[in-house]
Amino acid sequence: DMTVLFSDVRGFTTISEGLDPKQLTRLMNEFLTPMTHVIHHHRGTIDKYMGDAIMAFWGAPVPDPDHARHALLAAMEMISQLDTLQDHFKSKGWPPIKIGVGMNSGDMTVGNMGSEFRLAYTVMGDAVNLGSRLESLTKNYGVTLIVSEFTSARVPDVAYRELDWVRVKGKDKPVRILEPIGPAQALKADEREELSHYNQALALYRSQQWQQAREAFAQLQQLTPSRILYTLYLERITHFEQTPPAADWDGTYTYLTK
Repeated sequence: DMTVLFSDVRGFTTISEGLDPKQLTRLMNEFLTPMTHVIHHHRGTIDKYMGDAIMAFWGAPVPDPDHARHALLAAMEMISQLDTLQDHFKSKGWPPIKIGVGMNSGDMTVGNMGSEFRLAYTVMGDAVNLGSRLESLTKNYGVTLIVSEFTSARVPDVAYRELDWVRVKGKDKPVRILEPIGPAQALKADEREELSHYNQALALYRSQQWQQAREAFAQLQQLTPSRILYTLYLERITHFEQTPPAADWDGTYTYLTK
């Protein structure tokens, strides 16, 4: 029983095209080093670096019964740490870096795997694949961090914004995906109010009350125009008004690509 994390730099191809090989190497080293320190500080194990991506896990080789919490704290600190690095990158003439992070908890196979020529200590399994899919979905919802319902359930004292109920490519069962906001007790009054209005709008959407849902999301969009999530739901409502879902639709959105 473990938690896996995937992190990826957004627009890395464009970034790499604008730097010479030495600059790109320095940029990646100065990005990956503090991210690694954060993961290690929160008891995580680096599985591998994949170019600009990081794969890490919690719960092995040393058992950690609170692996989901430690992974979530690491993810949130990685995002905070990256914000502090932006001025440093700017001073060197490097472009700003944005990342997407996906996380999932569950049963995984862990150990030395590979071939008779080379082995790597890594994790595999359906729960690992879901973590990777969630990292990719951060772009769709305009957020930096997405966790599954299996991770959020293990860290209940954090406030979350439920983003969607999705069926990712390669999986038959839908899963709730959420954006961690911060410690529940530290939420400001306006944040609680917006979150409450959003949950009401989401309920209207899932009950196919399109007009009321449109009005609710439009009000939220006026309140926070930069939140892509509200625009996404307004676009879906327009689509479903023209092409209604099946009568037994449960609100699940199916992704056909990774």
